[in-house]
Amino acid sequence: MILSTSDKIEGREMVETIGIVRGNAARARGVGYDITAGVRNFFGGAVPEYTKLMTETRDEATANMIQSAEAAGADAIVAVRYSTSTIASGVSEILAFGTAVKLR
Repeated sequence: MILSTSDKIEGREMVETIGIVRGNAARARGVGYDITAGVRNFFGGAVPEYTKLMTETRDEATANMIQSAEAAGADAIVAVRYSTSTIASGVSEILAFGTAVKLR
């Protein structure tokens, strides 16, 4: 599956627009993350525990979007975007979405 943040795939012709596909994933941070992040917050600097958590969540949302596109018979997803939101205290969702297309 080819993914692109632009609206085309260079060197390939789009022959059919299938439609919007999406994938989402939600994760809750754990007490261990909060304690470690709290210490890092006190001293300042990066919080790799949260970076890892959000990276894993984004990867899961992307995989879910790709699965949706494959089920629809797509060869690529163009105009890929990500959005994040807070569902509840300590729970975040990442939504991956784009337009599934067939290529020649």
